[in-house]
This record gives sequence, C-alpha cells and structure tokens, in this order.
Amino acid sequence: MANDWKRWTRGQALAIIESIFEEDAYSNIALNQWLKASQLSEKDKSLVTEIVYGTVARKMTLEWYLSHYIEDREKIEKWVYYLLLLSLYQIIYLDKIPNHAVVNEAVNIAKNRGNRKGAEKYVNAILRKITQEELPDIHSIKRKNKKYSILYSIPVWLVKKLMDQFGEQRAKAIMESLFQRSKASIRVTDVSKLESIQTLTNTQKSQLSTVGLVKEHGNFSTDALFLKGEITIQDESSQLVAPTLKIENNDIILDACSAPGGKTVHMASYLTNGRVIALDLYQHKLNLVNDNAKRLHLSDKIETKQLDARKVHEVFSADSFDKILVDAPCSGIGLIRRKPDIKYQKSTLDFQNLQAIQLEILSSVCQTIKKGGIITYSTCTIFDEENFQVINSFLETHPNFEQVNLNHRQKDIVRDGCIAITPEQYQTDGFFIAQVKRVW
Repeated sequence: MANDWKRWTRGQALAIIESIFEEDAYSNIALNQWLKASQLSEKDKSLVTEIVYGTVARKMTLEWYLSHYIEDREKIEKWVYYLLLLSLYQIIYLDKIPNHAVVNEAVNIAKNRGNRKGAEKYVNAILRKITQEELPDIHSIKRKNKKYSILYSIPVWLVKKLMDQFGEQRAKAIMESLFQRSKASIRVTDVSKLESIQTLTNTQKSQLSTVGLVKEHGNFSTDALFLKGEITIQDESSQLVAPTLKIENNDIILDACSAPGGKTVHMASYLTNGRVIALDLYQHKLNLVNDNAKRLHLSDKIETKQLDARKVHEVFSADSFDKILVDAPCSGIGLIRRKPDIKYQKSTLDFQNLQAIQLEILSSVCQTIKKGGIITYSTCTIFDEENFQVINSFLETHPNFEQVNLNHRQKDIVRDGCIAITPEQYQTDGFFIAQVKRVW
C-alpha cells in the first residue's frame, strides 16, 4: 500500500530527516515529536534516533562520499537523496546492520514511495556500487581546513574559527568529541538524597556538579522520580550556574532570559521568602518555566513576566534585585553534540550581532541591581566573542562594576576567573560562566 513506508523504521527516519533539512526543524524537537506519535518498539525508536542524529551529524561527510557516485544531485528527487544519505550512514557507521539489509530496506522504501518507476532501481544501483567498492579517502584532500571540514562534517568557516581560537590539536579534539553521544544527566533536587537516587537510577556522580548524576544513555522524563520532582533533567555544565550566585533565603533575583526554566528552578530551590522574577520574550516559553516550577513544587517562588531583557531598566527601578542571571541568547555552538543541525545554520555574522544583543541586555539589567549585588552571565557557546569579549566590553563601559573571579575543583575549566568548558573535556555541552559585581 502507498505510504506504508511512513510506518517503517527507516521510513520514519527519512521523514524526520526531511523535516530537518527541508523545513529547518530542530533535530531534537522533530525527533521527539515524531517518536511520541510513533507505534514503533523501543528498540526501533532507538534505531531511528541513531540514524537521524548520525545522518545529521555527519551530513557533510556523507555528501562528500555520495558526490563520487552521483553525477548531479539536482536531477534526483530530494527524498531519494536523503534516503541515500541515511542508508550510507548505516553502511559506514553501523556495524551491526548487514549491508544487504540496508540496501533492501532502502529499495523497499523507494518502491513504496516512488511516484514513478525507477527510483528503486536507482537507489539499488547506487547503494550496491557503494558496498562493492572501496570508499574514497578523505585524507586525500590536500587543503587542511577542507579535509577537517569533510572529516568532521563542520563548515570550513567553523573549522577555521575553532583552529584560530583553540589551535589545531584542541580544535581536532573538540570536533571529534561532537560525534560522541550526549550523556543523560540529571540534577538531584535534594542533595541529601543523592546517594539513594544514584543507586535507584544506576548512575554515576558528575565530575562537575555536586548535585549531578550521569548515565551513558537513558530517558528520565518518564521516571517516577522526575514526575515527583526529585530529579530534573539538566546538563552538568548548566548545573554550575545557580551556585555561583551564592543565593540567600530572602534574595530577590532576576532571571533575564529564563526559558525553559532549568536554571530558574535551580535558583528558586535556594529560597525561603525570596523570589525569582523570570523573563522571556514569548509567553509559550514562559509556560515551560511555569511547568518546570509546578513539577518541582516551586511555583510560589517564581513569577513569570513577558519582557524583552533589553528593556528591563524601563520596567524595573534601580536597586530592585539582589542577584541577576543573564543566561544570554547565543549562537549555541556548545550544543552541537545534542543539536547537530546548529552547525549548518550559523554564519560568521551571527557572532557580532549576538554580541551586540548580549551587551544590550547586560547594560539594561545592570541598572536594576543593588550596590554589592552580583550578575552572573552565562552562554552555551565556546567562542570568545560571546564570552570573554562581552564581559571585557561590559567592564570597560561600566566602571561601577568589577569582575568576580569564579573557581572550580576541576581547574582545567577555569580561565581568567571564568568557567569555560569545551565539549571534549567532560563530554558535556560547551558552556561559559562569568560574574560581575556592582561596587558603587
């Protein structure tokens, strides 16, 4: 029957990949939405996840290989091209699936989906040729940046940027690490239960967070502990933010860019009579903050407000807040492991534009902090333009503020008084945290 392919495991992977590449859907959101509605077994859902993330993460590598077998990709339908991409991913990178099974599945999808005869013959011919020949050698590419671009499936401009900032060896280590699957990481909301929850969840203690537990893979969103609010899903690097504020019971805290609320609820957990005012541009994102607060039994300590963080000083008076968090909008380069499509959607222009927005937010919120109050600035990116340069620019133009030096037991993530984590160090998101204090 026509459209049977949409019910098949690899057919579902194909549909998700099309939505990512054709409709600019976010890989993690598209995958979650599809799998929620899917009737596949857990094993098959895992395979879909592997194929989708793997194909997206290695897109440029796969396209380079395919270019040796396809004369003109513009002459074939896009879905056929994507079917070849995901099939090639399985052939090269998934050892447990026999090549003949991959080819047969692809041919069946093409046969069932094709609007005209010939698609299945074309798919069969290309894939059989690939499986019968030795693959082209990426190391034959002479230009270094181009070679690394194809090898790690990262645009040339981003390869150059990584090499310029981190040097060749560390840049390679960062790029290689992005193919490792993200760990499942949780934050325990009551530290006294850390040991017992570690045993219950069969996890290991985080090397970075004193309230974090990690596992190679796992889905905690349906766990009873999650539903009861005893754990929450949060990357280890993100768990380091709230403790930097040294929150006291009665603090009035501004979370300037709060959604989806992971750091908001973490800050609120330290309060008794104080409260967090959580801002975001969009109400649907604030709804996520409220959902988080409700699940963790912290709704009474969190007040949400729809507001552009650049306008904070127009709405709140001077000396309104004891502490402020600016978890700034950023390029998100540190999230590539979990959201591999990010690397294909950015350009070098993003960094300067984002830096201007980040400085605007800091310049607005700083007008509402009390004397002696501290502002923590964080991003999920690894590039200096959005991190160190922002803090330095802010301090140059705001003489009534000084930097507060942050520290951590893992000395390799501390640089110039800031926390700066790259993805290869602890297999976390790339992340940055800095802090400033109003002195007069």
